[in-house]
Amino acid sequence: MIRILLAEDDRVMREYLTRALERSGYAVSAVDRGTEAIPLLEAEKFDLLLTDIVMPEMDGIELAQRASEMAPEMRVMFITGFAAVTLKAGKQVPQARVLSKPFHLRDLVLEVDRLFEAENVGLN
Repeated sequence: MIRILLAEDDRVMREYLTRALERSGYAVSAVDRGTEAIPLLEAEKFDLLLTDIVMPEMDGIELAQRASEMAPEMRVMFITGFAAVTLKAGKQVPQARVLSKPFHLRDLVLEVDRLFEAENVGLN
């Protein structure tokens, strides 16, 4: 089962995203800030870091950079409502996907599915 670490400071958004991804067959561990994600990354293996960019204590870009050092094979996808932040994320973590808010939950699940379909096609 594909494991996703979700870092999103908005409680309602975090709950919606978690439910949508779990209904689609993904295992999700959710935290409300980047600093809370680091101990999980140290203790467990995740296939995808799905992170908001603008969060308290540690933003999603810094989290993604730290996560990439800890688990270089893990994919990264940013979710954000700020266009300028999207550009910064693309420059600092170029291999990451960026999904701009607002988005439909179906769009998020499709993006995650695509991310792993491409990987599975390469394995066959």
